[in-house]
Amino acid sequence: MRFKTVVFYGSYRRDRQGIKAARFTIDRLKERNHEVIFADAQEYDFGMLDRTYKEYEQGQVPEKMEELAEHIRTANGFVVVAGEYNHSIQPGLSNLMDYFLEEYYFRPAGIVSYSVGGFGGVRAAIQLRAFLTEMGMPTISTIFSIPKIGDALDETGVPQDAALTKRVSQFLDELEWYEEALQRQRQEKGTPF
Repeated sequence: MRFKTVVFYGSYRRDRQGIKAARFTIDRLKERNHEVIFADAQEYDFGMLDRTYKEYEQGQVPEKMEELAEHIRTANGFVVVAGEYNHSIQPGLSNLMDYFLEEYYFRPAGIVSYSVGGFGGVRAAIQLRAFLTEMGMPTISTIFSIPKIGDALDETGVPQDAALTKRVSQFLDELEWYEEALQRQRQEKGTPF
């Protein structure tokens, strides 16, 4: 089965360290034959949230917003790559994702967290669980955290420790299990609403 997975990334910082985690994740997904859509908040910069996607009149949705909405609607699942800002979620990430809602429903999400320190962004990941679940995405149980992001991956996303590749494989095994299971349920039984 070939999966379509949207990878969300929300940093706007000039020296984005997390882009390395996004590149690493995208490369691993492509190795596993996923069609990957990279939803980088800098590329899909819709400004500060004023109107959500569904609040636009028919035919008035900005083209890039409609493009991303279609990718979300047709995805099997999501990976959210998130750094920790003040023990919380990056504002660019939550702003980008808040534009949509129903488009996410009943598709799983995996969380990749990172930080420059030793905790690997897990405090943001814990908050992301509540955020993503509220938006209709069940999160898989495994969190793939990357501590000391500056040393863990090079600029192109190549791991400096082979253990990262093993850990991400287990994470993606679980994500794919949920992607397949929830797709089957949507196809065979529809959704509760």
